[in-house]
Amino acid sequence: MPSGRSAHRVTAADVARSLGISRATVGFVLNDTPGQTISEATKQRVFAEAKRLGYRPHSAARTLRSGRSRIVLLVLPDWPLDFNLRRNLEEASLAFDEAGYALVTYTPHPTGQARPLWETLQPDVVVSLTPFAPGQVEAIREAGVKSLIPDPDHPIADEYPEEGPILQIRHLHELGHRTIAFAGSADPRVADLVALRRERAENTAAGLGLGALPSRDLELTDESAAAAIRDWRDAGVTAVAAYNDDIAAILVGAALRMGLDIPRDLSVIGHDDTPLAAIMEPRLSTVNVDTPGLGRYLASLALSAVEQVEPPVAGPELQVTMVHRASTAAP
Repeated sequence: MPSGRSAHRVTAADVARSLGISRATVGFVLNDTPGQTISEATKQRVFAEAKRLGYRPHSAARTLRSGRSRIVLLVLPDWPLDFNLRRNLEEASLAFDEAGYALVTYTPHPTGQARPLWETLQPDVVVSLTPFAPGQVEAIREAGVKSLIPDPDHPIADEYPEEGPILQIRHLHELGHRTIAFAGSADPRVADLVALRRERAENTAAGLGLGALPSRDLELTDESAAAAIRDWRDAGVTAVAAYNDDIAAILVGAALRMGLDIPRDLSVIGHDDTPLAAIMEPRLSTVNVDTPGLGRYLASLALSAVEQVEPPVAGPELQVTMVHRASTAAP
């Protein structure tokens, strides 16, 4: 059974009582209050005793004193937590930690029964990977949060451009493919992102003088992929640009089981350059996204808003690159 002392939160008053000095003196030391004439020896005694007793400052009181909670709230869409998203979050979390901030993630759900975390955490900034939903900006500001990323008052056009589909279509076109399909994901949670990548692919194809791209959203099953391949082959399709590496992998597997040669009979290109792309056979051509760099850029944007400094200039971390491997070749 835990003792009464272990359940007691150590306060500045406990530190003062243990040392036999005033509560005010301890408070001045622990809060680093300017303008005080406390000797260095007394300061060191206070710090040592606070550490020995297990003193931790009360977060709410600290927020009131400093005006900051040093919490960043990241609003996540209801996306699958895939490899790249995990890497993005890990890198952002590390960057925030290095700056002395804690990253908390929160996914609002359609039922809306839980109290939003921006009302309970008092975050210094609320960040969203997608545009804020209708009503969210007003609700967040009513909770007292002043900084939002993306900032609805100062929007940055196309902050995270979807250049990957452009590279996919151009790569297949340069290889000589003229009838190209687009394979999306049937997961409703990523429908908006699939639609955006499909649109970019279709616009690129039109700019290259290609016809309309046959398109289908696939389940991650052999049956779904095989049915699409049969229809596309009947339509003369020689290459497929996939929404991501998972969709590309299921297409390659289904094609091989149907007796097709990849890439001689059908070229397939993925998106994201996950570890899967480099270890499957044939190795998957794909689009590399600097997800660690994106995570740090996102952290820099948020920290610039909190610290009220110039936002970072977008650099190589927002660029995507083509990775040509064995799954694509001339038709």
